[in-house]
Amino acid sequence: MAFRDGPFENLKVPLIWTAGITVLIVLVASAFLLISQRRGDSQNAIRGAGDQVSGGVGGVLAAPVRWVGAASDYVGDYFFAVSENRRLKEQVAELQAVADANIALQNINTRYEAMLGIRVEPSVEMETARSISESRGPFARSRLVDVGTSRGVRIGNPVINEHGLVGRVVGTSPRVSRVLLVTDVSSRIPVLIDRTDARAMLSGDGSGNPRLEYVRGTDSVEVGDRVLTSGDGGGIPRGVPIGVVARGIDGSWRVKLFSDRGAIDFVKVMKFEDFGQLVDPEALNAPPLAALGPAPATQAPATPPPATPAQPGGAGE
Repeated sequence: MAFRDGPFENLKVPLIWTAGITVLIVLVASAFLLISQRRGDSQNAIRGAGDQVSGGVGGVLAAPVRWVGAASDYVGDYFFAVSENRRLKEQVAELQAVADANIALQNINTRYEAMLGIRVEPSVEMETARSISESRGPFARSRLVDVGTSRGVRIGNPVINEHGLVGRVVGTSPRVSRVLLVTDVSSRIPVLIDRTDARAMLSGDGSGNPRLEYVRGTDSVEVGDRVLTSGDGGGIPRGVPIGVVARGIDGSWRVKLFSDRGAIDFVKVMKFEDFGQLVDPEALNAPPLAALGPAPATQAPATPPPATPAQPGGAGE
């Protein structure tokens, strides 16, 4: 059925009413949209406030969890630090032991290098030894060294360290020798004053500074003079350093030993017996001694042949 066939076919609406109704509808729709937007904003605000409240509540409820986690981390770090500290202490102790061993080896190497650098004139064969024991008493001063007759060491051999004369060998065995130090009361060593070449005798008396006795010459000794072995008697080569001259409390001449400048733990035994071993046998046959050999034998004068007797019936008959 068409609109014009209905009951409102004769209804006539003025144009102004139509425009007014249209404007009203538009206003109602606008108001509805505005109210809907404001309601969304309020919902967003309510939602934000709720999120804020729930966030705060969640933060409060999560705080103990965080505290427990932090406490567990702290405890774990503490025990880790304790174990790490213990491990580092053990490592430091091991490294300290290694460092001490290196220092000891370095000192030993330094001593060995110093001992290897010892040279005496004339050259004497030497044997390196280590002091293994010390005998000390009111007067006795001796040491045991770890070389003996199996290494060619003999009684009377001088013993030196890198600074000077230490003593002499007074007893031997295949592997061990006893060294009498120059400070022993029974030690007597012929010496000379390097500056004046004056002879004297170095006598031990049990103290650290042996006496300088029987000095030859007047004003031949002064404080600070170097004292060397003189070689007299043939027991020790000439020129081995011993010490420097000093004045004792009692006014006597004494010698500050060079060997006291370091520990007497490494020494060298000089395989010296007499000066004959220092002479080159070939040098004895060198000129001009070679020209002094036996003179050649002189040739005897020739004798005339014997005269033959005259034959009978010769010219004189």
